[in-house]
Amino acid sequence: MGRKLISALLGVLIALALGALIMLLQGYNPLSTYAALFSFSLLGWSPLATTLRNAVPLILTGLSASVAFASGPVNLGQPGQLLMGALFATLGGLSLDLPPLVMIPVLLLLAMLGGAFWSGLAALARHWFNMDEFITTLMLNMIADYFTYWAISYPLYDAEAFSPMTPQIHRAGWLPEFGDFNSNVLVMLAAFGALWFLFNRLTAGYEWRLTGQNGLFARLGGVNIERNYLAVMLVTGALAGLAGGLVVMAGPHRFLKGLGANYAWDGVMIAVVANNGLVGTLLYGLFFSSLQTGALGMELITAVPGEFIQVLQAVIVLVVVAGRGRLDWLLERSLARQKARERAA
Repeated sequence: MGRKLISALLGVLIALALGALIMLLQGYNPLSTYAALFSFSLLGWSPLATTLRNAVPLILTGLSASVAFASGPVNLGQPGQLLMGALFATLGGLSLDLPPLVMIPVLLLLAMLGGAFWSGLAALARHWFNMDEFITTLMLNMIADYFTYWAISYPLYDAEAFSPMTPQIHRAGWLPEFGDFNSNVLVMLAAFGALWFLFNRLTAGYEWRLTGQNGLFARLGGVNIERNYLAVMLVTGALAGLAGGLVVMAGPHRFLKGLGANYAWDGVMIAVVANNGLVGTLLYGLFFSSLQTGALGMELITAVPGEFIQVLQAVIVLVVVAGRGRLDWLLERSLARQKARERAA
């Protein structure tokens, strides 16, 4: 665990150094740029609260991808599952009027149900027709995109709006705020804790990890591959759906065009960078959220284009993923040499 953390930190530092080199070649000051970037995302309660709020969908979709990839299924349907979770939560928020203590859990469950329903379609397609979830989840993303756009443009359209969107959900379904901090962070942390316990402490999680590492060995060992496949697809879909529901419930409290943004694809990217580790996904999600949150302030203060953050994210992915094996080897070699010197002494 320690070596993995050091390797990840080295990868990020190398990527930041390469980003600084790119800025120098373009005539920008990297020190002032990075200072502005992180001051607008981490320094102060309001920037930190915004970073945490923006990190929630990144982390949840990243956890969805991490659990799926580590367990075997190649679930790439997080964008569609997020949208369907947001739609289910919006429908519940528009049609139900319950006390907040009941309304909020109900909407969260509806969001998870929407995501699980959409990933379950891909799981059933594999079970009935032997269709690869890699293809079906990607296809379902497009269907979810067009279906939700139709829903907010016609049956759920807000007649007072100037662009496709639904009316706001009932206020009882709004997530409470504590100053600048939104409680969506607490929901995300609860989901992370439950998922970590399931994945690392329960038999089901052990079977999922075993199947992801060696499916044949797991099958020969008596693991029910098909049952676990369905469970993984439903759980990962529910996580992505929960992300969509939280986006709606934390604000803008309605489903509007472009709601999903790039949250889900960024979450998949974070899962890849974290090597499908749950803790790594949480930490990288916070880090990438800080980069994206501070981009606007960085551009205002230093005139460095906000698109530079996309370049920096790409560099981080390339360096961390491509250099992961090499950095681990260098660390192991350094530790081996240190132990050899201690023995010789």
